[in-house]
Amino acid sequence: MDPPPPLRFDWERHLLFLEMIVDGLPLEYETQEINRLTLAYFAISGLNLLNALDRVQSNQISNWVLSFQVHPIRETDLESGEFYGFCGSRSSQFSSSFSEVSNKNCSHLASTYCALAILKMVGYNLSNINPEAILKSMRKLQQHDGSFVPIHFRAETDLRFVYCAAAICSMLDNWTGMDKEKAKEYIVRCQSYDGGFGLVPDSESHGGATFCAVAALQLMGFIGEDISPNQEVIDMPLLVEWLLQRQSGDGGFQGRMNKPSDTCYAFWVGGVLKMLGLFEFINKDALRNFILSCQSKYGGFTKFPGMKFPDLYHSYYSFSALSLLGEPGFRSLYVELGICSDCNG
Repeated sequence: MDPPPPLRFDWERHLLFLEMIVDGLPLEYETQEINRLTLAYFAISGLNLLNALDRVQSNQISNWVLSFQVHPIRETDLESGEFYGFCGSRSSQFSSSFSEVSNKNCSHLASTYCALAILKMVGYNLSNINPEAILKSMRKLQQHDGSFVPIHFRAETDLRFVYCAAAICSMLDNWTGMDKEKAKEYIVRCQSYDGGFGLVPDSESHGGATFCAVAALQLMGFIGEDISPNQEVIDMPLLVEWLLQRQSGDGGFQGRMNKPSDTCYAFWVGGVLKMLGLFEFINKDALRNFILSCQSKYGGFTKFPGMKFPDLYHSYYSFSALSLLGEPGFRSLYVELGICSDCNG
């Protein structure tokens, strides 16, 4: 019996899927209005990875993103404890009566990361956005243990927001927005007994949290492609062992022990291996086949094989993983920041 033909990346369907998202969110995304900037980041960065950013109007995109920024009225506002970054949506924060839009400043670290990433992708000069206000107010979000809250009221702290803060400082090329030493101490405390990182200290190792930890440490300059046992910042040999154990028999990566393979972890775990110079130690052909087995006939990718409809989150991280694998026609990815390599020049 002849072997099955190799799986093929369906370029045009994927481009149409991303263009549809940029033109207008499908009905299923209505409940994610608060994450509008994040969804835009997935779609625009996806087009960029597929070398198709010319399908959108850069000026229109940058003006739209800038409309989400919150500016201090007075210089003294920067001492108030409020964060002056970007909101996730202009219309999703409501007053207590839920009858009208509130004027509350809802700037969020994740939305600010996505906004800056989009602006860099479309070639906007970030010096025009008052970076000092972002950085000075962001530093007040850092907690005594080195972690960050993502917004200046009612929020949790975990590694996601330490990563966002580090990425924001890196993109703005200014590290006054955080105390790097304190952030490093918090990250180190999140490494688990098995080598991976949990979202908070003493929690289960998780692929996404491990990416946030390692990427933040690299952006801050505390680690590089150094996997020697003498690595002083974190237990590197234990981390490497945990990472390499995440590729399953089906070729995909799992995010946690005893969980099924999931397309997004091809980036979250694969990206860490790439940052550490260990990507050559995985079965890349098997990983590619797993990702393409989750390709939807409608364009985009699903979370698991056999699912019918794609979603934007797993589609974007499937595109990112294929970039790491060197899929022909894809642009290369600057893994630590989640943007194309030449966008950070």
